[in-house]
Amino acid sequence: MPRPLILLAGDQLTADLGVLSQAPSDAVIALCEVAGEGRYVPHHPQKIALIFAAMRHFAARLRKQGYRVHYSALDDPDNTQALIPEAERIAGLYQCDEIRVTRPGEWRLWEAMQQRSTAPLSWTVFEDDRFFSTPEDFTDWAAGRQSLRMEYFYRMMRKRTGLLMEGAEPAGGKWNYDADNREPLPDRLDLPSSPEHRHDAMTQEVLSLVETHFGEHFGRLEGFQWPVTRHQALTDLRHFIDKLLPDFGRYQDAISDDQPFLFHSRLSASLNIGLLSPREVCESAEAAYYQGTAPLNAVEGFIRQILGWREYVRGLYWTRMPAYKQGNTLHAERGLPDFYWTGDTDMRCLSRAIRMTHDNAYAHHIQRLMVTGNFALLCGVAPSALCDWYLAVYADACEWVELPNTLGMVLHADGGLMGSKPYCASGKYINRMSDHCAQCRYDPRQTVGEDACPLNSLYWHFLERNRDALADNHRMKPIYGNLARMSADRRAAIRDQAERFLEHLTTEPAYGQGEHRHAYGPAS
Repeated sequence: MPRPLILLAGDQLTADLGVLSQAPSDAVIALCEVAGEGRYVPHHPQKIALIFAAMRHFAARLRKQGYRVHYSALDDPDNTQALIPEAERIAGLYQCDEIRVTRPGEWRLWEAMQQRSTAPLSWTVFEDDRFFSTPEDFTDWAAGRQSLRMEYFYRMMRKRTGLLMEGAEPAGGKWNYDADNREPLPDRLDLPSSPEHRHDAMTQEVLSLVETHFGEHFGRLEGFQWPVTRHQALTDLRHFIDKLLPDFGRYQDAISDDQPFLFHSRLSASLNIGLLSPREVCESAEAAYYQGTAPLNAVEGFIRQILGWREYVRGLYWTRMPAYKQGNTLHAERGLPDFYWTGDTDMRCLSRAIRMTHDNAYAHHIQRLMVTGNFALLCGVAPSALCDWYLAVYADACEWVELPNTLGMVLHADGGLMGSKPYCASGKYINRMSDHCAQCRYDPRQTVGEDACPLNSLYWHFLERNRDALADNHRMKPIYGNLARMSADRRAAIRDQAERFLEHLTTEPAYGQGEHRHAYGPAS
C-alpha cells in the first residue's frame, strides 16, 4: 500500500493543517531539527530554541492524537542536518513512496522542493491554509492595478472576512484610525507584568542543546520566555487582550529606553509558527471592541497588522519572488555596520534597540522601521545585508514576512511598490517618540558640530544623494523644497558632517566583496 511521509516544518505547528487533515491513517509525520536551518543565517539562539521546543511539544501532541511521528533530533547520529535530504532519508526508513509538504515560508525551500518533483521519490506541495488569503487571491486583487497599496487590499479583506464590519460599512465609519495611534509615552507609565512560562524538562533540554550548538550566535538564551505550546500561546493572547490591547493603539509608535515590550502583543512568533491562528487572534480583538473593553483605534490598528499587513506582505512575497529579493532601486551597497552585532555605539536609540534585540530576540515595529531600519536606509546599507540581519535576529522573522517589510518598507528598495515614500527621518522624530535622546551624548536639535545627532546630517545627505530617484515623488516635494531653501554653505556643512561620519563607520564588507566578519556574532 502507498504510504506518504508528511514533512512539517518548524513554522507549521498547527494540528488542523490541511496536509494533516487529509493524511491517510498509515502516513508518517516527520519533524526535523537540522543544523542547516539554524545556520544559513546566524539565527538568534532564542529563535532556534523557540522553534525546536515548539516542534518537540507539537510532536508529542500529535503522538497523543494517534499519529505515527518520526522526530529527528539535532544530535541524532544519523541526522543529515539538511531538511530535504533528511526528509528523504526518513521516507526511505518507512518505505514511503511520496513526501507531502505544505508551502514553506521561504522561496529557497519552495524552489528546492519544486526541483524534487522529478526525483524518484515524488514531492507534493499543499497550499498553506492557515492564512485568510492565498497567493492566487493576491494575484487576482493586484491584476490591472497600477499601485499595490496595502490600504486597499486591507479594505477588501475586511469586507471578505466581516471583521470590524457593520453591514457594508466599517465599524465607527472609518477604515483606518492610524491618526489616533501616534502618542509618545507619558512621563509615568504602569505596565502590567508579562506571563511567565514554566520550562518543563523538554524545553530545558532544548535550551541546553541550543546553547551547546548555537551559543556563538548573536543573542542570549537567558530570560527565554517565548510560548512553546498552544496553551502557553493562548495564555499570551488572553494577557494581551485583557491587559495590553486597551492602550496598544495610542502608544504603538512610541519607544522606551528601558521597556522593550510596552503594550505590544508579541504574538507574531506564535502566529508565524502555527501555535495561534490569525482568525482567532483577530476575532478575540474584535470581541474586545464590541464588549467595550478596548477602544476602536486600538482594535482596528491591531487587526490591520494581521489582516492587512501580514496578508499583504505574504501575497507580495509569493507573487514577486524570486526577482523581488534582488531589488535595490536606490543602489545601496554599504556593508552592515559592525555595531549591529554588538550594540556598541554612542547613538542611544540604536544601542538600546540592538541590545534589546540581543536580549529578547525582539524589537517592536517602530524600533525596526524608524531606528535600525532608518539608520540603515540613511547610510545606504545594502538590502541583502539588512535583510539577512533581520531574518537572523528576530524570533518572528520568516522570510515571507521579513523580506517585504525590510526591503520594501524599510529600505524603499522595491521602487515604491510597497510604500509611496521612504520612511526616512531625522533625530527629531526619535526625540518626539522616545525618551532616548535625553540619555544620549548627541543633541537631536543640532545638525552640524561635534555634538550633533548623526541622524540629522545623514537625513539631508540621503535626500541629496537620492535626489534623482525621489525629488519627483509628490510626498517628498515639500521636503526637497526645504532642502532647496537652505543656503549653499549650510548644505555643504551638512554634507561634510555626514560624509565624515560615514567615513568612520566600520562595516562588514559589502555583499559580494568578502566574508562577513560577524557571521556568527559575538555580542556582549
